[in-house]
Amino acid sequence: MNRSEGLMAHRSPVLSLAVTALAVAVFFSATAPLASAANSPPAYTNHTVGGVAGWLFNSSSNSSATNYSAWAKSQKFFLGDYLIFNTNANARVIQTKNETTYQKCSTDEDNGDDTFVYSPTAGGPGGAAAAALAVPLTEEGLNYFFSDADDGIQCFQGMRFQISVAHGLGLPPALSQPPPPPYKDPSPPPMSSSSTIPGTSDQGERFYNGASPARVIGGGVCGLAFWGFFGVFLV
Repeated sequence: MNRSEGLMAHRSPVLSLAVTALAVAVFFSATAPLASAANSPPAYTNHTVGGVAGWLFNSSSNSSATNYSAWAKSQKFFLGDYLIFNTNANARVIQTKNETTYQKCSTDEDNGDDTFVYSPTAGGPGGAAAAALAVPLTEEGLNYFFSDADDGIQCFQGMRFQISVAHGLGLPPALSQPPPPPYKDPSPPPMSSSSTIPGTSDQGERFYNGASPARVIGGGVCGLAFWGFFGVFLV
């Protein structure tokens, strides 16, 4: 082996280590964005409940259009997502955090603090026309959904599912603001018993406070009769 071959043989391990280090650096620089993307929360999503089957009940077969529990297990839900119920105008969707309400398929014993009712028509049943309901996910943890139609029969026959909502990106501003307080008519200021009605005399105030006209001296029926009788003697 000549001198040049010996020098190359001596340097080859060092060169090999350098190439390996460079390859590792390139690998991590290429996979770092992928790892970051995998760990970042997903974008807000609209979930079509039941997929193409929609949120419907087949009264002929007495069964739901699909297995909604199986559908729910195939999805991942986060705050700010929406559930889209493709249904008909006479349908209702009950959303609750109360597991007992969910298991009973009824809101009869629910206190109403954590249960909401969604309907395509504000006045209640609206026929069999196609309709869609968009329900936002605004609370983390377990959320339950069911139909209370036919006294809960549809629910017991499969029109229900539960989901677990993770934090994700959190609520967007449009959903994180509390609703405005209900409007209340301003109450008139209280009136004390000694206050006088503006623009009225003492006699008028007695009328306002409920005095009988026949008992007001100098006024009303007795007053007119008295002054009429007295006037006869003055003529």
